[in-house]
Parts: sequence; structure tokens; C-alpha cells
Amino acid sequence: RDRLVGGRNKKKMKGAADEEETSIYEQDELNSGSGRNVDDEDDEDDFLNRPLPPSVSSPLDDVLPPQARRVLNASSRTLRRVYRRLYGDSIPPSEMLRTLCLSSTLFFMIGGYWLLRSLKDPVLTALCGVTVIPKAKMLSVFVVLGVVAVYNRLLDSDTPKHHLFYVFGSFYFVLFSIIATLLADETIGLPNQEPDPTRILGWISYCSIESFGSVMVSLFWSFANSNFSLESAKASYGFMVAAAQIGSIIGPTIVNRYGASLGLPRCYFIGALCMLFIQASMYFYVSVYGVADAGQKEGSPKKKKEKAGILEGLRLFATHNYVKGIFAISCLFMVEVTIVDYTMKVLARDHFASLHPCERGNSCWNIEEDTAEGMSQMATAEFMRFMGLFGQATNTLSFLLSLFGTSAVIRTLGLRLTLLLFPSMCLAVIIMVRINPTLYTVFAAMMILKASSYALNNPTKEILYQPTSPSVRYKAKSWIDIFGARGSKAMGSVVTNAFSDSAQVLVSNGSLVGMA
Repeated sequence: RDRLVGGRNKKKMKGAADEEETSIYEQDELNSGSGRNVDDEDDEDDFLNRPLPPSVSSPLDDVLPPQARRVLNASSRTLRRVYRRLYGDSIPPSEMLRTLCLSSTLFFMIGGYWLLRSLKDPVLTALCGVTVIPKAKMLSVFVVLGVVAVYNRLLDSDTPKHHLFYVFGSFYFVLFSIIATLLADETIGLPNQEPDPTRILGWISYCSIESFGSVMVSLFWSFANSNFSLESAKASYGFMVAAAQIGSIIGPTIVNRYGASLGLPRCYFIGALCMLFIQASMYFYVSVYGVADAGQKEGSPKKKKEKAGILEGLRLFATHNYVKGIFAISCLFMVEVTIVDYTMKVLARDHFASLHPCERGNSCWNIEEDTAEGMSQMATAEFMRFMGLFGQATNTLSFLLSLFGTSAVIRTLGLRLTLLLFPSMCLAVIIMVRINPTLYTVFAAMMILKASSYALNNPTKEILYQPTSPSVRYKAKSWIDIFGARGSKAMGSVVTNAFSDSAQVLVSNGSLVGMA
């Protein structure tokens, strides 16, 4: 018997050693996902010796009359039932305070991004023309590739992960502040209404905003996945996204309500200020709650960190099918979204240009050819307000879905069916666009796509990173979220660039590609 037990132990030790060398999963997260707690196995009967917790009475019990106390207790029970229905029993309300604190970083990040995103296309259209948008998306792939190289180099260094928020936050604050100043210039800025593809400021603005949205959001979710357990993520990620969506509503609202009075350069600078608030909120979270060392278990000896290089994420992607599956869920739908998004912008350009045409004497009028070459200042302002309205509507819907639907849907349908729900919605939406390709039909289609992507697809695909190793969470994720997403958008831009001459041809051919 001793020989048999010893042989079994040797096999277990060998299997554990092999798994430690080759697995991309963390055993603690796998135990958490299966409901197993190794530390509690020996103490499973200790509850018999524990005294009952003392009943806690509210200070209001001695002040309020009996009728008011009954109403208060009934309201409290109702709120607890609603909370349990939405978020389950795996995370107590006190833990939600930590979630809310970390959500403040995502609040300023998404709020600043959506403010700048509402200005991104109007700026590029006014400076360079709407036809360069597909080319700008393709150029952003190469720009983001350079950012990925810097990002992975910093991951290989000894820099703490939360310090990356300070590094990139400071860089984008300086960059966006310079762009905001140049947009007010009489010669190279928006006062010059003649669009020209060679006006480099429009390209820099576009690629800067695209790279910010890719790098910072990927960094945030990598940090969150390293500091939250699997069960906490299932319960709290929907709430986290909902809190962040408030920022994504406020950002476009500033553009829509105050863009005309403040002016586009000042709105752009407000987006730059959000970079400072990102750093401040992250500093507050780390000061209060600290950070989890994702690569080091408590009490274990410190190991020398290997410098794997910037291609480590690609190696993980190539060798593990699980990581390839995350890529497919995260990126492939963006081809369809890019086609529908550009269709909406072309239809909006034509709509507002017809309502506010360029007239003789304006800088958008070509005197030599005696024809309009760009959008009038009023048309550009209306286009900017339209994009702000789109951001408001999309993020309001996403906020409601995230707050009341995400956690409940995941717990009701399960992770597998929730992941299948979003592609089904994408197919239904693209069919709707093909049947009725009007501006506000495409507007509604994009609103549904974006809102369901933020509220359903993003939280569920982030949960897929929970049982993986830190290398997958940071390095493979950076390639998937940054380069993979940009590559998918570039594929969509190839389609839109091929059919950009006519909105009708774009709708008829682009919708077929989207359905495929």
C-alpha cells in the first residue's frame, strides 16, 4: 500500500510540475471557477463551533416610529433582493465599493475617449475630407503596432503595472493638449475650411485617439483581471461597465450640448484633462486597496523575471487554441461594425451637406472649378452634434443594459450562450440595414451594435481571461485588443474604401460582407 501511495504521489507531483511549465491557466482561478477552496477543506466542519453573529440594530430604530421602521425594513429587504437578483450572492455590497473605486478610472477613461471620439471624425472630415477615413483606419494599424511595441517593452521591465497608467496618461495628456492648441490655428487648424488629404494634423488627431482607445482600455482590463477573482468578475464586471458608461454618456453630451458655444478646440482640451483624472483615480485606488501581484503568490520565493520580448504575446496566440478563440470573439465582429459605422458617416455627411451647402465665398468653395469641395462650417458643426447624439444614445442604452442586464444574463444563460448572443444580434442588425438603408436606420443599427458590444460582449470576453496566466492577461491580450482589433477594423476599411464613392453601392456590397 505504501508503494502504491508513493507511486501515486510521484505521478501527481510530476503532473503538477508539467502543468506548471506548459499551462496558460492559473490553478487558483480554476479552483475558484469550480467552487473548490483548498484552504477550507480541512475546516469544513468548523462552523459548528462558531458562535452566532450578534444582531445589529440600526440607530434609527430608537428614533423612528414603528410604522416607519417597518417601511424602512421592507425597503431594505426589497433592495437586497433586487441586488441579489442582479449580481448574485458571490460578492457582498461592501466589495462593490472597491469595484466602484476602480470603476472611477474607467469612468474618466471611457468618458474622455468618447468625448474625443465624437470629435475624431468631424476633425478629420473638416481637415482632410470624409473619403480619407478608411485610409486613416488602415494607417492606425501601423501606429498602434508601434505603441504595442512600447507597451510590451514596459511590461518586460520592472515597472509596476499600475505605473503604466501614469506613463501613458501623461503622454496622451501632452499629445492631446498640443493637438487642441493647433486646431485653433488660423492656417493649419479648423478656421481653414478647405479639406486637403495632406493636412497632417487630421491624421495625427485620428491615430492618436485610436491608439488611446486601444492601449488604455486594454491596460485597464488587464489590471482588473489580475486584481479580481473569477466569481467576483462575473458579479461585478457588469456593474463596472455600467459605472463607466456614465462617463461615456457625459463625454458626448459635452460635445452635443456645449460644442457650439465652447468650440471644438476647447472640447478637445477637456478630453486631454481626462488623462490627468485617470492618473489621479488610479493613484487613489492603489493607495486605498493596493494591488495584487499577479505573477507572485504570497509566501513563495521571488523568481527572477524573464525578459520574453514583445513577440511573447504572438507566441502565446500561435500555440494555444484558447487564446485564438478569445481573439475570434473579441475582434472578428469589428469588420461588420466598421462597415456599418462608415456607412452611417457617409449618409450623415451627405445629409448635413445638403441641409447646409457650401456657398460661394466660403473657404470650402473651389474658385477654379467653381464647385464645393468640402463641408460648410455649419454642416461640420451639425455633423459634430450628430456624432455627440450618437454617443449619448449608444452609451445610455449600454448603461441600462450593463446595470440591469449583464450580470443577470450571464448567470441565467451561462457564459457560452451569452457569447453566442452577440453574433446573432450582429446578423440581425446587418440584415435590417440592407433592407432599409436610411440614415436613422443605420443610426439605430450602430446604436444596438455598440451598446450590446459594450454591455454583453466586452464583459464576457474579459471573463475568459480570468483562468489564464499573467502572460496571457497582459501580453497576449495586448496583441488581441490593440493589434487584432485594429487589424479587424482595417479589414473593414478595405471594404469601405473600395465602395466609398457611392453610399448606395457601399450599403449593397458592404452588407453582404458583413453578413458573411
